[in-house]
Amino acid sequence: MPMTPSEPGAPVPPTEGAPESSSVGAAPGGPSERQLHPWSWLFVLLAQLRQFIVPLIAAFFFGGDRNELWPLIGVGVLALTSALQYLTYRYAVGRDGITIRSGWLHRQRREIPYARIHNVSVEQTLLHRLFGVAELRLESAGGRKPEAQMRVLRLEDAIALERLVRHRGPADDVADSQAAPAADVLLEMPLGEVLRLGLVSNRGVILLAAGYAGAMQFSPRLTSNLMEHWSSAMFGWAGEHHFGPAQYALAAGTLALAVLALMRLLSIVLAVLQYAGFRLTEEQQRLTVDRGLLARMRSSVSRKRLQAWTLHEGVLHRLLKRRSLHVDTASASPGQEHQRRSLRELAPIATPGDCDALIERLLPPDAHWAQLEWRPLHPRTWLRLFAGGLWFPLVAMAVLWWKFGAIASLVLLWLAWSAYVARHHARAAGYAINARIVAVRSGWWSRHWRFAELDKLQALRLSQGPLDRRWGMATVWLDTAGASPSGTPLRIRCLPEAEARALLDQLARILASRKLRW
Repeated sequence: MPMTPSEPGAPVPPTEGAPESSSVGAAPGGPSERQLHPWSWLFVLLAQLRQFIVPLIAAFFFGGDRNELWPLIGVGVLALTSALQYLTYRYAVGRDGITIRSGWLHRQRREIPYARIHNVSVEQTLLHRLFGVAELRLESAGGRKPEAQMRVLRLEDAIALERLVRHRGPADDVADSQAAPAADVLLEMPLGEVLRLGLVSNRGVILLAAGYAGAMQFSPRLTSNLMEHWSSAMFGWAGEHHFGPAQYALAAGTLALAVLALMRLLSIVLAVLQYAGFRLTEEQQRLTVDRGLLARMRSSVSRKRLQAWTLHEGVLHRLLKRRSLHVDTASASPGQEHQRRSLRELAPIATPGDCDALIERLLPPDAHWAQLEWRPLHPRTWLRLFAGGLWFPLVAMAVLWWKFGAIASLVLLWLAWSAYVARHHARAAGYAINARIVAVRSGWWSRHWRFAELDKLQALRLSQGPLDRRWGMATVWLDTAGASPSGTPLRIRCLPEAEARALLDQLARILASRKLRW
């Protein structure tokens, strides 16, 4: 079932056989309360079973004769709570916001103004699509969890409710709603681009790791037993044919290539499942992404909530002449589940021209991204980068010298390579600042550009380590809302100390004189 909504502003027809008030439409005189889809209890039950499936299976197989019914009792309790949640969950669409009532013994009433909803996501798994329903999540900035998670709504109601949030409430008249401009398509990814994304990504490692973890849960000895049987069979066969060192090296290289090919194949499959039909659109200053083959994801965020940007170009990206563009948004807790559902990838993979066009369109007109004047870092930046990673090869050489003797001096070749890499990283690094944005670039083999609008900065920090003080350097840290702790920080490293302090004072004056936009 497609995720594409009807024309913007068009009223949603009620489902056949359902009362007129069950569909989200124009603003009522007094908002009436509505229920979730009648099958919502089933999806809540399945979500709860995913959390308790391991202890339930363990109790069923290892609980003893007298406890055989406990897993079934547990499933019955979960089904009862799911049904109670459906029966007690009500929501009402008002002119200024959404009201949600829930709970049986412990009752709650939640008021969610449209103006406080920053991110909207509509998700459809394969099971959702079979039932013609969808899950809707409403998120605000800085919250530890979604303001509302509606499992589940009719697909038409979920799309219409998302439209209400996008328009900040029901339309006052149909004429104005129908006159709203159609959504502009900013980027689409055909199948060829999705396949390229699978080639440049390492998502196959995730599948292999998940398979290994699942095998360990099923049988801790399964993987080791398979490896033992495989190795004994292979070496026995090789011994019968009297292979030499060259044949063994060729076999090892072939095996490594086969593993790499398998990882890339898995990455391509996962990319097709997650990003098939990727489409980035803009409507009334709000960005929306639709993607997914079997499970469809629809995420929406206001342009005002874009906080910081990351432009990435890896080695395979450069071979394919592609880049990727990611954004940090002012939204809920940056956990793995939130990152999966929120809008973070404006361009999972695209040509450099398309990425630059997106940046120029979504940044303010006077940002002039393509005309930035990049400034170099401290002349001794390469030495600082080299010294930062010097301890590991020295420790490794000391341990190897104690164990193997003078042959450990070969580690010095690694030091020479590290110095060579540090010089190239220092030459490629730099920063730029104008009246609207501040940007940092880094990397040699894999390149990164990290930038943000000055009006989105929240705090500044200057730091110096012992080596920084010794060589007269400093690092300026720039904080924005919604930045992921695991992501690339927005910082300018290895600046001359005087230049770093002058830059910090300049940015501090700008932040004090301008209003924070987020």
